[in-house]
Amino acid sequence: MGLNREIMAEIIIDTYLCSGCETCAEMCPDVFRMDQVTQKAELVTTSADITDEVYQAVAFCPEKVIKIIE
Repeated sequence: MGLNREIMAEIIIDTYLCSGCETCAEMCPDVFRMDQVTQKAELVTTSADITDEVYQAVAFCPEKVIKIIE
């Protein structure tokens, strides 16, 4: 009998190195938004599903400051 295990993944943003280009927020607004004060990327929620759109937003980040830890 196989075991069903949920794969846990976490999205990490290095806000210090974020340039504030808004690419992630434009590509995936359900997961990323821009902080009103710092104008840096932040997560909308810490429990976001890691979809193809999230992977694409991570890939298109020009500063490569978004990581998915699986």
